[in-house]
Amino acid sequence: MVTPEGLPIGYEIFAGNTADVSTVEEMVELMEKKYGQAQRIWVMDRGMVSEENIEFLRAREARYLVGTPKSQLQRFEAQLLEKENWVEVREGVEVKLVPHPDGGTSEQYVLCRSSARRQKEAAMLELARQRLRAQLDKTHATLQKRPARDAGLIERRIGRWLGRFPSAERLLSVVVERDADGHATGLKITEHAERSAWAQHAHGAYLLRTNCTEKDPAQLWRWYMQLSQAEDAFRVSKSDLSLRPVFHQKTDRVAAHILVCFLTLALWRTLEMWMRGKGLGNC
Repeated sequence: MVTPEGLPIGYEIFAGNTADVSTVEEMVELMEKKYGQAQRIWVMDRGMVSEENIEFLRAREARYLVGTPKSQLQRFEAQLLEKENWVEVREGVEVKLVPHPDGGTSEQYVLCRSSARRQKEAAMLELARQRLRAQLDKTHATLQKRPARDAGLIERRIGRWLGRFPSAERLLSVVVERDADGHATGLKITEHAERSAWAQHAHGAYLLRTNCTEKDPAQLWRWYMQLSQAEDAFRVSKSDLSLRPVFHQKTDRVAAHILVCFLTLALWRTLEMWMRGKGLGNC
């Protein structure tokens, strides 16, 4: 739990092997029991979001700001391709506030795009596409030289390759060709240009969903990015402070590690706020 400026004021510890999405209701009830039903905003990444959790928060009249699955981004294709109304929140990162696509008034969305993230995602997708296509072409060449009697075996093999590259799988379709005897003689590989074009548009873009009434997309984005700040605190504790919890076996040791991470974040944010107030930039 943090202030709007990012200063940490509380935390909780869950048992290991606990699915993130299953902790929301328990955490909300625990926080409200400890600190009351204040006007806080629940910020969650898409791994913790489900429609059940959203309905739970709405029923409690709680405000939320959450990430959404990549698949929902295509509903905002027109707004994503528009060049107007983008707000630069930092170098290479732009955001835009957009209404609910179905005309609802209880929610609004924030479109975000990052040039650095765009380059990274494009490179990763192209590498996956090249590796998948190389394996498919190799299988096709082998089948043309020596047809396989068991076409089902080839289909299962292709399925395993597609499963290894799920992002590239969406860009193409594969059909095992058979002869009159049912033997597999090759592969018919079709690359879908429209899917590739959309992937290029979507690189580096992501979508936030909220019922907050805040109309500044930059402010909503900053609130959401506090998630990465909390993750940075763990990273700093693990790397810079050499507190990797690899050998923690007991509950009290885990709790001690998390306490140090919390104190690290508190000190980090305090120094950051002091430096910003003095015009010295960020840590």
